[in-house]
Amino acid sequence: MFELTLALLFVLFLIYKLLLIVPMREVAVIERLGKFRAVLQPGFYFLIPFFDRVAYRHDIREEVLDVPPQSCISKDNTQLTVDGLVYLKVMDGQLASYGIEDYRLAAVNLAQTTMRSEIGKLTLSETFSEREKLNESIVREIDKASDPWGIKVLRYEIKNITPSHHVIHTLEKQMEAERSKRAEITLANAEKAAMINLSEGERQEAINISEGQKQKRINEAKGTAQEIAIVARAQAQGMAMVAQALAAKGGKDAMNMQLKEQFIDQLGKVLDKADVSVVPAELAKLEGFFAGIGEVTKAAKGDQQ
Repeated sequence: MFELTLALLFVLFLIYKLLLIVPMREVAVIERLGKFRAVLQPGFYFLIPFFDRVAYRHDIREEVLDVPPQSCISKDNTQLTVDGLVYLKVMDGQLASYGIEDYRLAAVNLAQTTMRSEIGKLTLSETFSEREKLNESIVREIDKASDPWGIKVLRYEIKNITPSHHVIHTLEKQMEAERSKRAEITLANAEKAAMINLSEGERQEAINISEGQKQKRINEAKGTAQEIAIVARAQAQGMAMVAQALAAKGGKDAMNMQLKEQFIDQLGKVLDKADVSVVPAELAKLEGFFAGIGEVTKAAKGDQQ
């Protein structure tokens, strides 16, 4: 019974050594008598017991490794503490097994040294504003160096960039001064805009007043011109009517009579207002004047009849 149990255990041990199942997420590196034989992809395989063995197993999924914080010096001699994450994947199981002892440790150390080197090329402000370029540079350098290890560095991400306390205090003062500067510039621009708007308003007001005065003078000139034109037309019509009346029969005599009547009327008004009595020197001529007026009046009445 004991021998049967031993035989059964031995058979199970042989089956265990004979059969190999590689999971979907792994690759298995097989050695035969201590020498590399093959890299087995996920699946079911038969091995030769005591000759073949699984020397290494590698996870072929993407891995993320934490890069510990480390002290770096920027281009402008500013001390920074930087940490990050590196993402990689095993591409060649043979190289990952025999190309380096521990590719994970090597990738982390290489990321640290490369990060120090790349940050030393940038100033403090550039490390914050150009993080994407910095990540790309680190990935490019790590991937170039890790190619013989059979791994592929997919990306690198900087988690934190922490300056020293003295630098943070200096940056806070600088930011406060910058905010004060921007506030003063904004206030100055506001005052400038207000002065410009005020001057523009005064200028527009002066233009409007001058335009109003100009339009007023134009309107007055037009009114005066229209008044002169109306008076001129009235005078022209009056003269035309006078000329037409003079051309008629007895028109000249009527005109003479009207002129004499107006002369006498105006002379009477002058004599009424004057303080000195005016007596004609030749009374005979005055009598003749009135006699002539009478004759003209009679002649005008005869013509009308």
